[in-house]
Amino acid sequence: MGVYNRAPLEVDRGRGARLWGKDGTEYLDCVQGISTNGLGHAHPVLVEAVKAQAEKLWHVSNIYKIPGQEELADKLVEASFADVVFFTNSGTEAVECALKTARKFHSANGQPERIDIYGFDGAFHGRTYGAINAAANPSYTEGFGPKMEGFHQLTWGDREALEAAFRAPTTAAVILEPVQGEGGCRETPVEELRWMRQMADETGVLLIFDEVQCGMGRTGKLWAHEWADMAPDIMAVAKALGGGFPIGACLASAHAAKGMTVGVHGSTFGGNPLAMAVGQAAFGAINTPEILSNVSEIAAYLKQQLNGLCERFPDVIVDVRGKGLLIGLKLVPNNRDFMGWARDEQHLLIAGGGDNCVRMLPPLNLTLDEAREAVERLERTCEFARTKMKAG
Repeated sequence: MGVYNRAPLEVDRGRGARLWGKDGTEYLDCVQGISTNGLGHAHPVLVEAVKAQAEKLWHVSNIYKIPGQEELADKLVEASFADVVFFTNSGTEAVECALKTARKFHSANGQPERIDIYGFDGAFHGRTYGAINAAANPSYTEGFGPKMEGFHQLTWGDREALEAAFRAPTTAAVILEPVQGEGGCRETPVEELRWMRQMADETGVLLIFDEVQCGMGRTGKLWAHEWADMAPDIMAVAKALGGGFPIGACLASAHAAKGMTVGVHGSTFGGNPLAMAVGQAAFGAINTPEILSNVSEIAAYLKQQLNGLCERFPDVIVDVRGKGLLIGLKLVPNNRDFMGWARDEQHLLIAGGGDNCVRMLPPLNLTLDEAREAVERLERTCEFARTKMKAG
């Protein structure tokens, strides 16, 4: 189906932070499958995990116990607020599970009228029906029938409206990305996250965090909300959890998951043995002091250098945003044009984003030399953009 506006790049192979096209052109990849290849392309630990498990067992369905699920779930629980985990194949499926878990909690608690889910403008939670209604981006919802009942949109940063939502008697949950990805790399302040936790505890509303993009070490901590020294009730993760292999997970406290009993949810492929083997390898490789400290070190360097570019090219870059290695540059020129100039002129791959931003989403193990190279290529792209803009 013609649903993708693809870049004119036919990919062939990748290794680490590099990607090669079919024509042999080498690119520095700061997209990495949209924040998915947390360890870069073809990381040997993940390659070995796939090979070993592929020769053993791929799929059996959830009719049977899959030891790898329990092993990976134990690791996720140990490293988070959660008590239980449900495995999916993608981030949007993890979000769907989170939304169902929240509504089912209130139903099981004797308050079935509490169905309302409040999200924020600029959010992106995936492409399934519940996910697109939770984000309510018109370009993703128009043409797909009436808006689903019980989903509401708030303006990001409007505390008065958010407090009213928390106190409404039919509110089930508030869903947000601690650091927005597609919405323009906006970071929710830590004091706001702490206030949300306080309000949720006071009103009985559940907090759902979508850390599909900003989680798994992307900000320099394993989970983005850890910077605020608080935790949600439910969390959706995916992307880097599989290092490029399709895996998602919905994490929840035992309290929030009280309604998720036998038969109310399920998945044929979710948590299959092959995915669990890769997930364990990716999680083990990312959840280390070395990787997390590298994210903080490289992110600090990039932030400094990119702010320098912002000062040098105020006619090109308006603002530097984000946290860790989820970096957004708000631009003056059209962001799609800028992405094309970076790709075609400098062989630098960057992603698009809302609010006319481009995103830099390099692997978490990016080296300092590679970071310098990325800045140099971005600088030359800014020079090219300035020339194109002056030429009209």
